[in-house]
Amino acid sequence: MKRPDAEELQRFERELAAGGCRIIAGVDEAGRGPLAGPVVACCAVFDAERPYPDAYDSKQLSEKAREKLYDEIMAAAISVGIGFADSERIDEINILEATKEAMLAAVKEASVKLGRSPDAVLVDHVSIPGLPAGTVQRSVTHGDALSVSIAAASVIAKVTRDRLMTDLDAKYPGYGFAKHKGYGTKAHYDAIRELGASPIHRRSFLKKMH
Repeated sequence: MKRPDAEELQRFERELAAGGCRIIAGVDEAGRGPLAGPVVACCAVFDAERPYPDAYDSKQLSEKAREKLYDEIMAAAISVGIGFADSERIDEINILEATKEAMLAAVKEASVKLGRSPDAVLVDHVSIPGLPAGTVQRSVTHGDALSVSIAAASVIAKVTRDRLMTDLDAKYPGYGFAKHKGYGTKAHYDAIRELGASPIHRRSFLKKMH
């Protein structure tokens, strides 16, 4: 997908602002696919009357670019919330429902920090149950490549999770978490076969291993 220009990336935010929404949040996650570790969600809240960061889909950026953009987003956002669902919760209720729980937790944390709920929430692909009554919610497929707010949330979520997996690599050595961040690489599968599953592995994701 070709990267939209800055004006196109703010299309959804401008539409919401034209409808009276001033405080607009983007929500996205990182880590739905890995074999290990939590799914991490971010809610990045912006004032529609202030400049947005030059954010774009975290998957299309290098690690160095994401780290730089992380600081820029944190400076531009008026509030940021992070939500987690660990491997046990993922196994208990499935990855989709765990993702929604993490997203709601991220919105709640951002709202507490801000002292109010966002007027509107733009979320990548799914819908979040349990948002406060009156909150406008729009689900945008491929939102991290189409909405600056969702893109910003995707970067914060990705950097936060990558840092966490690097820390967990020291706690659970031998699996290579710092390198592959829990995704199903050949080296990761080989390590699981050799060492067995760690406490942070998602058992429901390992059922088809041979």
